[in-house]
Amino acid sequence: MSIIGESLGILAGIGSAVVFLPQAIKTISTRDTTGLSLSSYIIYCITMLLWTAYGVYLSSWQMMICNGISLAFALPILWIIIQNKR
Repeated sequence: MSIIGESLGILAGIGSAVVFLPQAIKTISTRDTTGLSLSSYIIYCITMLLWTAYGVYLSSWQMMICNGISLAFALPILWIIIQNKR
């Protein structure tokens, strides 16, 4: 792959990885999950876990890291949503 293609992939991966950071910060600090969908976060976390596993299978560190970071930001939100549903 070219340097441009590799760079675009890395930038896209970083963007995908940090998209949940503001929501994670807000949800962790306020514990407010009003308006957040439990099913959406379950599906998203499963998807990120599968993409991370696929990255391991392909030995693609970019895929592993970016999707692993996405999962790390989404899991606390999912946990708080579940806690608030109880």
